[in-house]
Amino acid sequence: MGRIRKADETISREVDSGIAELVPDPDVPRAWMLRLNGTPQSHVDLDDPTHLEFEYLRRLGHVADLMAPGGDPIRALHLGGGALTLPRYIATTRPRSSQQVVEIDAALIDLVRGVLPLDRTWRLRIRNGDARAVLEKAPESAFDLVVTDVFAGARTPAHLTSVEFVALAARTLRPGGIYTANIGDGGKLAFAKAQAATVRAVFPHVCVLAEPTVFRGRRFGNFVLVASHGELPIADLTRRTAGDPFPGRVEHDNSLTRFIGGAPPTTDATATVSPSPPKGTWGLPDD
Repeated sequence: MGRIRKADETISREVDSGIAELVPDPDVPRAWMLRLNGTPQSHVDLDDPTHLEFEYLRRLGHVADLMAPGGDPIRALHLGGGALTLPRYIATTRPRSSQQVVEIDAALIDLVRGVLPLDRTWRLRIRNGDARAVLEKAPESAFDLVVTDVFAGARTPAHLTSVEFVALAARTLRPGGIYTANIGDGGKLAFAKAQAATVRAVFPHVCVLAEPTVFRGRRFGNFVLVASHGELPIADLTRRTAGDPFPGRVEHDNSLTRFIGGAPPTTDATATVSPSPPKGTWGLPDD
């Protein structure tokens, strides 16, 4: 178990994907924010793993809370690790859950494990590798929840945005399992609309969660896509999302069709990285 640094000490390390910084939260003892190349990636409260500081993680937490009776263990696959905020949350709220995390940056894994230690009783396995490459070899019907939260800097890699990729994730889900993805977009929202169309090309039940100003393209922000072959808990998701500190909206069925507006699904042949956020977004420097 690594030594926990003093509360006022920022830790900066060169990792495989650039410069990682663990910045202490001035308001919460033993809480840290992970920044990668200046982009905030995760927030972890070591004393309270159920504390979800980032709004998009709160949305993902709502999905995890609603997908099975409270406290029942689940099997989850996390594509993208960061500081392991959501795996810590699930391990705490659903003890005995079996979770696998895929993270391409081995040095980042070492840093997080060393500074932000995991409870040894958690059934949490961390695997170094490319998310799609690992997903291609994953067994069928193995997971209740698949979470895609992969960013190269502040952008989602192109090979994780296609129908073919989402179909690989769908193959690994158990009946009634849920697929989720976190993406960023703003302005005309061409990327977010195409991603919603892409997920809906694979799953019959889809919804998208975001703040109203983000849905209108007035501000660059996070979209959380949620999909399943079974019915989604739309009413409960809507209620919880509306009650967040930064209230969000849930688009589904006809409202989701209007949001997509005819955008075609993305394929491997047409895939591109997600848009780069404007300077100042998510704490990025203005110059």
